[in-house]
Amino acid sequence: MKYIDEFNNPELARKLLDEIRATVTRPWALMEVCGGQTHSIIRHGIDQLLPEGLELIHGPGCPVCVTPLEVIDKALEIAARPEVIFCSFGDMLRVPGTDRDLFRVKGEGGDVRVVYSPLDALQLARQHPDRQVVFFAIGFETTAPANAMAVHQARRLGLDNFSLLVSHVRVPPAIEAIMTAPDCRVQGFLAAGHVCSVMGTAEYPELAERHRVPIVVTGFEPLDILEGIRRAVHQLERGEHRVDNAYPRAVRETGNPAALRMIQEVFEVTDRSWRGIGRIPASGWRLSDAFRDFDAEHRFDVGGIRTEEPAVCRAGEVLQGLIKPTECSAFGTTCTPRTPLGATMVSSEGACAAYYLYRRLNGQTSSGASAPQGSRVPREEMNPVG
Repeated sequence: MKYIDEFNNPELARKLLDEIRATVTRPWALMEVCGGQTHSIIRHGIDQLLPEGLELIHGPGCPVCVTPLEVIDKALEIAARPEVIFCSFGDMLRVPGTDRDLFRVKGEGGDVRVVYSPLDALQLARQHPDRQVVFFAIGFETTAPANAMAVHQARRLGLDNFSLLVSHVRVPPAIEAIMTAPDCRVQGFLAAGHVCSVMGTAEYPELAERHRVPIVVTGFEPLDILEGIRRAVHQLERGEHRVDNAYPRAVRETGNPAALRMIQEVFEVTDRSWRGIGRIPASGWRLSDAFRDFDAEHRFDVGGIRTEEPAVCRAGEVLQGLIKPTECSAFGTTCTPRTPLGATMVSSEGACAAYYLYRRLNGQTSSGASAPQGSRVPREEMNPVG
């Protein structure tokens, strides 16, 4: 724990904040890509400790949140079948589909199970040869190697009762889509360290150069994020736009070669829809032709499902960084973790869930003091490391 504690040091956090304040001379808007970073920022009040005019925009970096509604409905259709054992990480069970969620399917008799790894699902397939075992394979590049390995192992073991429902997405095309949007305000990015630990940083320099934005790879502890902000602000003030690795203890330029080989063997790049955002070219993976027999969408013939998002939910605007969660009229009223309208309120990495857990609700600050909606918590009430 000592190693983690070193990245939560209040004195070092104050020094970084002082340097950021001394550097900033004009308004800037940075986007943190990862939902884990968003939760760390809101939990520790980092966004409210920054100088006025330096804004953190919460990006679409929550894999649960961006899984499209039509894929959720496909999962529900498959999970309800009597021959299926449907396996998923726990945070997907409350994500609302068109008219129900996986918890509802489970309550109605579906065999829905929470697992902690796709290899757990693979083991269930070995234990239940008379059942079809489906793993809900969602996520960014971070979870792709383990999902690829599960399929690779299933083929090696000759398990014809195992398959993946795949909804993998890729970060660089999402950054491209954000920067080319007509209402984009983002001037720099804090890139997700766990994604880059797998993929490396090779895809980012071209994006930084073409869109003239700094991209700083950061971790998830308070000092990681503050150091990423410090480096991004220094580049912006100097008119620079390059990739900077502020997470060298986990990220190498070349990424993880073994993980990359596994991904390249099992998956191929495809266009992918992002919930609340729309279709982004080359922004996802699907199983390659060599592994298509393990594709649950084809195995269970659910490819024709089409859906429409509920108009009352503004999660798509939250995911694009156009609004903060508290700007949605449903936030904390008709939309809560118990009655979610969108995935951003359900996921452990969703921005709406972060604001609900750690920030004011109905005019209350995270410390319980009354505060006007949209105001900043007084600095003396904030602790840079919680």
